[in-house]
Amino acid sequence: MMNLTLKQLRYFDALARHGHFGRAADACAISQPALSMQIKELEETLATELFERGARQVRLTGFGEEFAVRARDILRSVNELGDLARASQEQLVGRLRIGVIPTIAPYLLPTIIGNLTRMHEGLDIHVRETQTAKLIQELADGRLDTAIVALPVSEPWLTEVALFAEEFVLVRPGEDEGKPVPDREMLREMRLLLLEEGHCFRDQALSFCNLRSALPRELLDGSSLSTLVQMVGAGIGVTLIPEMAVAVETRSASVSVARFNSPQPSRTIGMVWRKTSPLAMQLIQISEVVRQSADTLREQHSRSADIRQ
Repeated sequence: MMNLTLKQLRYFDALARHGHFGRAADACAISQPALSMQIKELEETLATELFERGARQVRLTGFGEEFAVRARDILRSVNELGDLARASQEQLVGRLRIGVIPTIAPYLLPTIIGNLTRMHEGLDIHVRETQTAKLIQELADGRLDTAIVALPVSEPWLTEVALFAEEFVLVRPGEDEGKPVPDREMLREMRLLLLEEGHCFRDQALSFCNLRSALPRELLDGSSLSTLVQMVGAGIGVTLIPEMAVAVETRSASVSVARFNSPQPSRTIGMVWRKTSPLAMQLIQISEVVRQSADTLREQHSRSADIRQ
């Protein structure tokens, strides 16, 4: 029987993901020589090489790629054993790893974390902000417990819980205040600023503008909603942003905000987690906190709008 250890598997997984001994060691909070020694011992135990060593990075061998799949299954199962123990407790305690897409995180997370820490004092919240595709992969690998994303995700192994819907609004230069709101056809002829490839919000905006099959004359990309709004303020073009982002992103930009005529573009926000997760019941409770946090944020924005009027 081979004497493999969970420590070796975790270090192997880190090196497989990062492709670099230094970055993998940092991720594992150990020294690079210690990581190298553990990987070497693992390869000696298996009597085969797992990595091709290069001058600047390492790559998995053919066997290493197969081994990585099995190792991640084992690590995920071990993590779920811990989740099973946590699920048996009345109160959710310990580590909770939440993923959030970038078009939600800056606006909703502060309220969510505040509510969660107040309701569950023993909760240790870890947040991962990245694009949907990466969040889904990390859920599959067991590196996240749940994720807050735009639905649908349509993965059969995931539970999806819809929480709330929100509309998109049009952001134009300040001098356009009061002008007629363009329809989809007019937007196709304008200089439209959108998030770069990989953001689901980009795809949703393109779908509303019916730009999947017909490219606009000018389509510019930005890395964040903040960048897009500042570009609009500089007179470069127009953009769409979700309603929850308006208060934060437009307060320091010379822009005007307008709602579209019906049908208004919108998205559904929800939570997803693995159907096999032992924390399913607790995650349903967490989803209610997220829903309530969104309601609180909308109420705050509504009162702020009343004051401005």
